[in-house]
Parts: sequence; structure tokens; C-alpha cells
Amino acid sequence: MTSDGSEAVRLQKFLSRSGVASRREAERMMADGRVRLNGEVVTEMGTRVRPGLDEVTLDGTVVRGAEERWVAFHKPPGILTTRSDPHGGQTVYDVLPEWCSGLRYVGRLDRDAEGLLLMTNAGGVAYGLQHPSREVERAYHVEVAGTVKREALAALTTGVELDDGLARARRVRDVVPGRVSSELTVVLTEGRKREVR
Repeated sequence: MTSDGSEAVRLQKFLSRSGVASRREAERMMADGRVRLNGEVVTEMGTRVRPGLDEVTLDGTVVRGAEERWVAFHKPPGILTTRSDPHGGQTVYDVLPEWCSGLRYVGRLDRDAEGLLLMTNAGGVAYGLQHPSREVERAYHVEVAGTVKREALAALTTGVELDDGLARARRVRDVVPGRVSSELTVVLTEGRKREVR
């Protein structure tokens, strides 16, 4: 704890929350000797900085600490939840304002999915929300072709084999059957890639 009541944080976390790099990128920058703390090059991981008291520079430019930020973004279909796409697809960072470039997404939605996506610079909280051990519930409203059979609904909660192992829904609710298409809400806690699909 510093004299002004603020808490000292690890330098790589400070850089990440300031929006200049991810924590891993910040660690590489430190290892490369690009980061200075109060004029001294810092390469040791775990070095702590006192926001508002210490001066941090990256390549000679002062890095300002950032307040914790959260953005609720309704991701439209066709937009990728990724930092960049080597195939030229449009990403969430392409459609959000420039000041959001330092934020990271909490979880992800597939290209064709739409819905609430949280963005933040609070990396530790974001990690906690996404880690499977926390079992944070995510509800997905899904429309599927045809009538959903009772056996298919049961399989969602007992488990469906995916490329990376068994995936199961915590529960399925609000089932609206139809001949052409059916609607249901699937509640998941793992947030694995392509799990909803």
C-alpha cells in the first residue's frame, strides 16, 4: 500500500491495464529492456509500481495509469471476437471506438453469433470470469433448424463429444419447438471455442 492509499501492482499488470500491451507482451517488452521505472531499465518480472507515484516509460514515452474500464458491447453477427484476423475479417476492434483498443474481451462469441460481449482493462477480473473453475454461467438463446427431439435436449446436459472433449450444458430452458425451427436457451459455464455451435 502506498502513502496515498493506492496499491502497488506488478509492472506488467500496470502496462496491461494502461492499454499499451497484453500482460505477456508487456513481459516481453520488459525482457527486451524497453521499460523503465523511475529512469531505470526493469527486466525483473514481479517488479512493483506505485501508480501515481512512480514514473513508467516504454521506449521513452511515459505510460499513464488507467482507471478500470468496462464496456458492454452488443456484438453483431459477422464480426470476429479477436484482436486481428489474418484473413481480413472485421473484428470487434474495427467497429469499436479507438479508445477501446486497449480493452480485452471477456469470453468470445463466434462470427455468426450476436449478443452481449464485455470488454475491460481489468485483466485479473476478466481472467476470473472466464476460467472454467469459476463456473460463471453464460446464457445463449439459440435457434436451430427443425424440431428438437427430447433425446437431443437430454444429450445437451449429459454431454456432447467435441474435438477437445466432452461438453455439457448446465441446463436448457425456454424451449419453443417448431416444425421449421426451434428456439431454446442453453446455459454453459465453460466458454470453450465453438461450444455453442
